[in-house]
Amino acid sequence: MTALQSPTLPEEAPAPAESHARRWSGPGWGFLVKLVLMGLVNAVGLLGIVAAFQAESWIVFGVAVALLLAADVVYFTKRALPLKYLLPGLSFLLVFQVFIFLYTGYIAFTNYGAGHIGSQEQAVAASLAQGERRVEGAPTLPLTVVERGGELGFAVVEDGQVLAGSADEPLSAVGPAPASGAATQVPGWNVVPRNQIIGDQATQQAVIDLRVPVSDDPNEGSIRTRDGSSGAVYLSTMTWDAETQTITDSATGLVYHATPTGNFVADDGTALPTGWVVNVGFANFVELFTNPAILEPLGLVTGWTFAWAVLSVLIPFAIGLVFALIFNDPRVRGRKVLRTLFILPYAFPAFMSALLFRGMFNAEFGVINEFFFGGANIDWLGDPWLARGAVLFVNVWLTYPYYFLVCTGALQALPQDALEAASIDGAGRFRQLRAIILPLVLVSTAPLLISSFAFSFNNFTIIYMFNNGGPAIPGAPYALGYTDILISAIYDISGVSGGAADYGLASALSILVFLVVGVVSAIAFRQTKKLEEYQ
Repeated sequence: MTALQSPTLPEEAPAPAESHARRWSGPGWGFLVKLVLMGLVNAVGLLGIVAAFQAESWIVFGVAVALLLAADVVYFTKRALPLKYLLPGLSFLLVFQVFIFLYTGYIAFTNYGAGHIGSQEQAVAASLAQGERRVEGAPTLPLTVVERGGELGFAVVEDGQVLAGSADEPLSAVGPAPASGAATQVPGWNVVPRNQIIGDQATQQAVIDLRVPVSDDPNEGSIRTRDGSSGAVYLSTMTWDAETQTITDSATGLVYHATPTGNFVADDGTALPTGWVVNVGFANFVELFTNPAILEPLGLVTGWTFAWAVLSVLIPFAIGLVFALIFNDPRVRGRKVLRTLFILPYAFPAFMSALLFRGMFNAEFGVINEFFFGGANIDWLGDPWLARGAVLFVNVWLTYPYYFLVCTGALQALPQDALEAASIDGAGRFRQLRAIILPLVLVSTAPLLISSFAFSFNNFTIIYMFNNGGPAIPGAPYALGYTDILISAIYDISGVSGGAADYGLASALSILVFLVVGVVSAIAFRQTKKLEEYQ
């Protein structure tokens, strides 16, 4: 060592706390956390992919695969940094908006509805299930009720084997038969205890209604049971011929041919009640405009829908603007308390208000007739025009506080120098309102009015909760009423309310409503640009 060289000092050992922190924050732990998160994301994604594959839902399968690949690329690589924040929102938009819209468009071009729910194979199975008879001389088989994944099935003992299956899965061998009696253990299935079948009426009825196909050929019959402990083979009087696409009823001799409309129809015009889903093109749209039974009541509903949407915006806006002008005047005492009282209807749940007003408008016991009309028997809910006026009153009561708040904010943002200059020039209160206040208020509130129109056009809650669209239009199909608007009419046509379901027609009407609201909103927004000259 030379004189110019300083001795090398040993490096100072890191403090124990610092060493501990380095071990837990090093790149190894970060990689491990990233690997765990990647495994969790892929596990959840694969569950959805496998479920879609098993259900043979190929569109959902493709979307699930695409979303999983996108998540892996975006979140587990160093690229596409902006997409790390945008991907969740884009995924929800794709699933809950784009997919639903496209699926609705698909349903609108089909006959999907009551009697046309499944595929042709399911329609054949349902048709053969009608008029089933036990095969003469068929042996009684020991039977066990089984369950897998929430789906009931049968397990029977025959020829030294245990055969198990469900309504969608024909019988297949799953193991050797026991020494005697029914099977007590069925591989791949859970045995349903007999006391559960006897004690639960719903399960008992489901077991009695269950039919398990003997094989893939529907003409070979199915296993049925009456007591849950023994079963036999039942055959239908119907025979399916896949080559000629016909079902023959041996009891009547009728031959039902498969038609392009998704039905089995005989030569004499009779049809089997169960059909299948097929593409019908624009038939649903044509029916909306050509079927007199639908066209007339839908015309009444459409006219009322436009009147309802317009009046539900203009009337509460006018009331809200008047109250805003009054309580924006500093000479009014107690403005804060009064403003709070006026917005209380807006804070109350709309469906509860509708139910309360429905009771208040009751012709016999309602407080409206009792206190305001001297006990007169005015049928508010049974007369078409009175019902429309009543539901409009309820909607105005619920929505004017919203416009009161909006107009109050718009008035407080007005330039006071413009109002003072107008006052100096001799403009009166009405002239200031017409030439200055109202145009400036509309500049800021016009987009809200347009969105409120779209909301009122589809305001299902008030219509349904107040009077369920009633009173009914005489002779109208799908239980349409005088206070129904198009969205509640769609609800009735879809069959959700308990009537005959016609999802194809309801989807077609939904698309038309979407187009109407879109066109009206686009025209309204275009017209609002003319108000900008007042700014």
